[in-house]
Order: sequence, then structure tokens, then C-alpha cells
Amino acid sequence: MSGLEQHRKMKPSSYAIIEPEEATLLIMSNVRVLEAEETKLEEGLGRILAEDIYSTLDMPPFDATAVDGYALQSSDDLRQRRIIGEQTAGRITHQRVEPGTAIRIMTGAPMPEGADAVVMVEYTREKDGLLEVDSAPNPGNNIRPRSEDLQSGQLILKAGTLLGPAELGLLATTGLALIKLIRRPRLAVISTGDEIVEPGKLLAPGQIYDSNRFGLMAAVAQAYAEPFSLGIAPDTEAGLRNLIEVALRNYDGLITSGGVSVGKLDLMKDLLEELGTIHFGRVNLRPGKPLTFVTVAVEEQTKPIFALPGFPVASLVSFELFARPAILKMGGHIHVQRPRVQARLAHSLTHSRERNEFVRAVVTQEFEPSSGGSYYYTARTTGSQSSGRLLSMLGANALLHLAPGEKILEEGEVVPAILLTDVPIMKM
Repeated sequence: MSGLEQHRKMKPSSYAIIEPEEATLLIMSNVRVLEAEETKLEEGLGRILAEDIYSTLDMPPFDATAVDGYALQSSDDLRQRRIIGEQTAGRITHQRVEPGTAIRIMTGAPMPEGADAVVMVEYTREKDGLLEVDSAPNPGNNIRPRSEDLQSGQLILKAGTLLGPAELGLLATTGLALIKLIRRPRLAVISTGDEIVEPGKLLAPGQIYDSNRFGLMAAVAQAYAEPFSLGIAPDTEAGLRNLIEVALRNYDGLITSGGVSVGKLDLMKDLLEELGTIHFGRVNLRPGKPLTFVTVAVEEQTKPIFALPGFPVASLVSFELFARPAILKMGGHIHVQRPRVQARLAHSLTHSRERNEFVRAVVTQEFEPSSGGSYYYTARTTGSQSSGRLLSMLGANALLHLAPGEKILEEGEVVPAILLTDVPIMKM
């Protein structure tokens, strides 16, 4: 048995319990935004722009029709005009519109010389090469003028912008194929414990399948980062040390689950004390009290380690509340916290804890005719809130924050809810 393992025994925790708000401040002040990298446009979804983008062209680069129809001169008051050609998008006609003539034109096509209006095809009739219009158009009708959308040299996106479908489409409009984005964080994920077995293998007596690593890797991916599995570390000092050092050498940070309690074989915290700075080792919350946050200096960089509890729900809730915002910050995101709303309890709830409790719940939006037709949020818990009951996370779209104190919350009382996903609107 190693010195670390002999030292563990069952000593009480030496870490003071801190409040969740203090834990968040400590974490966010000790993680850095990663550097920028040149990235293909098609890989930009969910990424953060690292530079201001200016348009290099006018858009549209010419006067263009906004509809299918006929380009003509608005001052020409003839009911019939001779159709002299056709103008399609992506092709230029060299024919000029003169009084008494018109050119058939398709949406997005450049306006032919001499024309100053377009009549929609619905308001015309064509027969034997002649065009009849129902009424004379006004100058500029159905025309998108040059640079209506963008002007050359115009600032179109600022550094720090989150790229979504509209932003990527706008960048493509300017002709950009490569852009500078904040690098996507690369996080190693490790499970610990001799009782943990890879899914697909046979279980021996006393063993369980590793669910934490797969859930946490999915959570990392949802935070716009790249997860990398380093497998299961045994409850030995050498095994843990080796995997942690591999993670710190090759990745931007590490997420572990298990090994942070005060049990005889919970080695993680003692090992982390040797490797780096433990900013806190216990938080006043349930589930997730043993949550530990560490930073380690690696080649002039400081890398974070999130040592999460081993219970499946505790690991996911701890990740959601503390690791996710930090990972988003590393990726350059500004808005890192989930939205919070006030929700009415759909049933009574007993809260007899000295800790902040984060209860898994389903929040819906409901209609209240008696208040003038307004909507309100309703919360229903997901059943037993045991830290080991992963089913309590299934279908949950919110965490209800119950402050410390022994009390019974009655149906209809309002509690703060952290929204994890979209909220369904119930039928009226």
C-alpha cells in the first residue's frame, strides 16, 4: 500500500464547506478563454468569433429584382409591351429596356439597363410575345437596390459573437471560407473505482456499469466542447496519477467522477493536493457536496480539473451548475449561465435540508385566463430525488433551487427554477 493510500484511512474532510455562489466565483476566476484558430466556415456552428468581420462587398452587388415578373420602364404608360428577352439569376443580358418593351426576369436576377420597376407575374398577361399589365408600376417597385443588405467596409459581426445559422449565412454571403474562432475546449473524462465496468462486459458480483463517463461526455459535447474518454481509473494512486498526468499533458482540462468523498479508498483529493491547487473541496449543496475544483500549472498554462462526486445524479448536477459555465467561458462564450424563472409548484414539497438542494423537475408554461390571458411556469418534480437515482434526471428540464432550511413548500408556492432545455407550453 502506498503512502497516500495509508494516509487516507477514514480521516474527516479538511475542506471548509462553501456556498454555491462562492464556488462559481472561484471557478470562473480561475479558467481562461482559449486562443483563436483559423476554422472552416462549415465548422463554426456554436463557436465564438475571435475577430471583427467587415464586409468586402456590397450585397446585393447590383440592383436586383425581388420577385418573378417583368422589368420595364415605369414612365411607359402603354398597356401592351413587347417582350424582348429574359433575365435569370446568375446571368447578365445585354439587352436594354426601351419604351414599349419589357424583359421577363426571375427573382434575384440583376435589373437590365433601362428598367426601373418590376411588375409581378401575377399582375400580367402574356400572349404572342406581348405583355399586358393591369396597372402602371411606380419607380423602384419590387427592386432590391444595390447594398440594401450590406455595404462594402461595413462592420457586420463583432468579436465575441456566437455563430448560429444566420451568422454563418451572413459570413458565407461575404465570400469567407475561413474564419478565426475561439478554439473549442478539449476535455478528458475519467471514471474512477474498481467496481466500475465498461458497458458490454459481464458484471462480477459487486460491480456496476460505468454510466457517469458517458453522461458527462454528452454534457461536455452539449457545452460546445470536445470530450475525450480516458476510460476507468482503478482506485490506486499509480493508476489515478498516470491518467491525470496524461489528461493534463494532452487536453485543456479534466473531468473526473468518484473518489472525492472521505472513504478509505477515495484517493482523488490527496493526489490532487500534490499535483495542483485545490480551490475548494466541499460545497453546500445536494446533490454534489464533495465537488472539488483544482487548477494545475502545465507548461506555463493553468488547466482546470473538475473532480465530481461518484453518484450519477450528483455528477451531472455538479457538472451543470459549475463545470458547464466554465467550459463555455473557455470556449469564449459570454452568456454562460442557464436562464432562470420563477415557477409555481404543482404539488407540495418537503425540504428539510441544511444545504441548498437542486431538485430535478419538469417545468411547463401554462395559460391563466383569470389574469388577463397571461402565461406562468409550473414545476413538477421527477419523483425520488436520491443522488444515485439517474431516473430523476430523465425528462427533467429544470433544477429547482431550494434554499437551506426545514420547511414544507405548499402547492402554488413559487420557487426559482434553472431551465436546462426548452419549456413546453401546455394546451389552453
